Amino acid sequence: MDSVLRDAVTAVQANALNPLYALPAAVRRRLAGAPIQIDGNTLDPDIQLLLRVDNLLPHTTKTDAATARTHFRNLCKLITGTPAELLRVTDLTVRGAVGQLGARLYIPRGDAGRGLLVYFHGGGWVVGDLGTHDALCRAIAADSGVRVLSVDYRLAPEAPAPTAAEDAIAAFTWAVDHAEDLGADPALVAVGGDSAGGNLAAVVAQQTVRRGLPQPALQVLLYPAVDLVARRPSRDLFSEGFILTEADIIWYRDLYTPDPTLRPDPIVSPLRAEDLTGLPPTYLTTAGFDPLRDEGVEYAEALTTAGNPLTHIRHNSLPHGHANLLTVPGATREAHTHLTNHLRATLH
Repeated sequence: MDSVLRDAVTAVQANALNPLYALPAAVRRRLAGAPIQIDGNTLDPDIQLLLRVDNLLPHTTKTDAATARTHFRNLCKLITGTPAELLRVTDLTVRGAVGQLGARLYIPRGDAGRGLLVYFHGGGWVVGDLGTHDALCRAIAADSGVRVLSVDYRLAPEAPAPTAAEDAIAAFTWAVDHAEDLGADPALVAVGGDSAGGNLAAVVAQQTVRRGLPQPALQVLLYPAVDLVARRPSRDLFSEGFILTEADIIWYRDLYTPDPTLRPDPIVSPLRAEDLTGLPPTYLTTAGFDPLRDEGVEYAEALTTAGNPLTHIRHNSLPHGHANLLTVPGATREAHTHLTNHLRATLH
């Protein structure tokens, strides 16, 4: 069986997961191995197969930001599949906290409506860029019919916290101010992101309310990091083997917040805000095999307690980072479809 799996690995190294997932479902399940069950959840077999393949690929230990960024770019090329075709993709600049930031506007085909999602990529505030999340933003725009504006905020360690947060606030405010120029309705501008990007989106939603700035029509938080202080049981349950590891979390945290006294501040840990009232409607997802799962669940509960409209989707069979795994069928695709249907229903 391992020889068959290694043949599949060769296909992955040739920059394509498609041959692996073109295999019959029964074959993929056999290659994935015995089901993995933790904390009452069963890992999606197609994700389990990907993790088995990943264990056979060379890995780069996170020692410096430049190497980690290169590794992440290369990884994203393997997992994102064929980019969706859109009406237009335009590179532009937006206002950051200091100076201009790169950004990319995705306009879907057909009746795009007047909604706009300002999107912040994941990557622990250290890795990731417009390119690593290009395929995801294309897929969101194509399948939701909503414009997407991806923002290239400044990264740590060159720009530690709260730089990324302030960039995100400034960029979102710019997008509302220039919504008409972007083909959108200022009242239908949402904010969103995955992982660290979800953290930034949550910060934007909070800070625009507290600072009296234009507020998002919706916040989209995909398995967000919302607390850089406390440790919860999911950190122990999924510390190794499920894409995001405990070592990754600590490495990202230390580079983003070299000053530990900043970590309890809501500008970094939005879960720790004393007042969560008056926030926009929220679409929040958590993943069953994610070390950040429990803090996401806790934030969902806190938002509800504060009286905010919330749609909390628990993808119990998926790991952290699944939104980028666009070539993986099954539960991953279902999660993407649920997200894009919600955006279409909310922002059109």
